[in-house]
Amino acid sequence: MFTKKCHSFFESRFGFRKAFLTTSCTDALEMAALLINISPGDEVIMPSFTFVSTANPFVLRGATIRFIDSRSDHPGMDESLIEEVITPKTRAIVAMHYGGVACDMEKIMQIATKYGLFVIEDAAQAIDSYYTYSDGSKKALGSIGHLAAFSFHETKNIISGEGGMLVVNDPSMISRAEIIREKGTNRSSFFRGEIDKYGWVDIGSSFLPSEIIAAFLWAQLENLDDIQKKRKQIWNSYWLRLKDHEGKFSLPFIPSYASNNAHVFYLVYPDIEERTKAIEDCRTNGILTIFHYLSLHKSAYYSGKHDGRELPNSDRYTDCLLRLPLYFELTEEQLDKVVNVLLNESRE
Repeated sequence: MFTKKCHSFFESRFGFRKAFLTTSCTDALEMAALLINISPGDEVIMPSFTFVSTANPFVLRGATIRFIDSRSDHPGMDESLIEEVITPKTRAIVAMHYGGVACDMEKIMQIATKYGLFVIEDAAQAIDSYYTYSDGSKKALGSIGHLAAFSFHETKNIISGEGGMLVVNDPSMISRAEIIREKGTNRSSFFRGEIDKYGWVDIGSSFLPSEIIAAFLWAQLENLDDIQKKRKQIWNSYWLRLKDHEGKFSLPFIPSYASNNAHVFYLVYPDIEERTKAIEDCRTNGILTIFHYLSLHKSAYYSGKHDGRELPNSDRYTDCLLRLPLYFELTEEQLDKVVNVLLNESRE
């Protein structure tokens, strides 16, 4: 079975305790919310500068979200702000690794241990990315928190059209994760011959992907090293061509503890007007460049529920961040065109 082959690959290569393919990263996060028994009145901490799927699974279970601002040097969450929003109702921290660049997981896990919280890694963009501890040891993103969720959506480094994966690193949750994934039944135990019939034993849903999706993903995994090599070449080419023009815009920052899996290459412009000019100039030349997330704390749905704290860095990335084309088939000629248009646009 391709599902089993994918599970074995992830567990052996990246040190995940137990991998479960799902139909999407959103489903993986919904499983995570179920596994830690999120219920009305609970609070969950996460960044505001992220996709709505980071928040929705916990909101669906009745949780209140406490949004954290981004770092000034990187769109990821500012770990130094986590403790100030922890209350007796806090149950979990969701660490979203923006662009595949690690949050400071050593700090986050220390905070979680201090307050007895769960840590869920939103590793949607973080396949084949690593965190380096203060002692020099390394661990793959997704292998550090109690739970982690990955995406294999068509926009990610490796894809299966749609698709995702829940990683369970806390062994006490593995058996229940299997049940939740199977609509709340112990069907997997039945197929292993551990019971003579299966039934409904817990809450759950239909989180299993088809074998077709798993087969598509397996073909990608067989070529993971080649895919990553090409994406890093493209990322580095952007960097080399644009690094002498900082001041017009800022280039991506990679903290010393993080690796770069070349998920995204972005520029941060001084203001929304400059970014809009860049988008329009690229569009005129047949190039699609796009912004990224809109701050969730200012969204139509959640603005009235937010506690009122200002999150200026999240808002700055909302207004000023621009993503450049980055995909396996991107040619040097196409990359040159993108760079030339951007530099022409930025000249005074």
